[in-house]
Amino acid sequence: MSKPAIASSPFGTTPAGEAVTLYTLTNATGMEIGIINFGGVITSIKTADRAGHLADVALGFDELEPYLQASPYFGALIGRFGNRLAKGRFELDGKTYQLATNNGENHLHGGVTGFDKVVWQATPFSADTQVGVKLFYLSRDGDQGYPGNLSVTVTYTLTNDNEILVDYHATTDQATPINLTQHSYFNLAGQGDILQHELMINADAFTPIDDTQIPLGESRPVTGTPFDFRAAKKIGADINQVDEQLRCGLGYDHNFVLNKSTPNTLTLAARAMENTTGRVLEVYTEEPGVQFYSGNFLDGSLRGKGKTYAYRSGFCLEPQHFPDSPNQPGFPSTILRPGEVYNSRTVFKFLVQ
Repeated sequence: MSKPAIASSPFGTTPAGEAVTLYTLTNATGMEIGIINFGGVITSIKTADRAGHLADVALGFDELEPYLQASPYFGALIGRFGNRLAKGRFELDGKTYQLATNNGENHLHGGVTGFDKVVWQATPFSADTQVGVKLFYLSRDGDQGYPGNLSVTVTYTLTNDNEILVDYHATTDQATPINLTQHSYFNLAGQGDILQHELMINADAFTPIDDTQIPLGESRPVTGTPFDFRAAKKIGADINQVDEQLRCGLGYDHNFVLNKSTPNTLTLAARAMENTTGRVLEVYTEEPGVQFYSGNFLDGSLRGKGKTYAYRSGFCLEPQHFPDSPNQPGFPSTILRPGEVYNSRTVFKFLVQ
């Protein structure tokens, strides 16, 4: 069995003149992932089907320019705050903060220049059974309207067990909201739509949303709704039902409240399977929620890697704290204070069945 390997190559230059590097990680089984230091983007995930054939199961681009201009967060690291904040506003310790609004009247995925749009300091590393890249970014006080200097380290590790480990670490010098996540779009067939993928989400409840996709502040049982994925079912099984929440999300674009006997423990959040190839993706996380998004805004206008990204040709499973948490007192807190450390792990594990 060969040892894990890492290679680097140029991937273009930002308009500010910053060099972007592509790191190609390969494990002992032949699984390969591409990571760039712009946005911490996972550009590709090449993994085997049941016949041993490799295919790229991540949506993305072969060059930098579309990531600068047109990417719907393909493969990106998201911060400071993943998902939406109502009206781009929150109150903290008696002071109101106004953030950049980039999703109608709301703030989405960290703002106009979120963590997906900056160049991170990258340090590759390798060991006997794993290989990876450590990324660092200092988000300065006032960045997109957020308080405090936030030091963030995200470590991507590819193991010989075909796992991508994502380890988040952050500290701050002022109290600030933080909700980091990873926004890869998956298609385990490597092509076509994702409606025949079978999905299980380990959640008895989800957080319903309004017309602007801001949570209503409650958790609603999935029982008897199209949101019941406790037993695996096809993504397309109920997606066209007449349902107020599907209307608000234009399909699935909702946070699921994960079943956890102990908070902050690494547990199975979701499992997706594609029957024609036998590829399986399991997502484990320490986060309390996962956003399931069914690619509702993909419309065929984007092309990458020789493919057209058509309607619902990729899905996302974004482990996270709940959307709009700073404005929702009933949700788990996302406030990080000086002296505290933000740590979280997510695992994307690829199998064949």
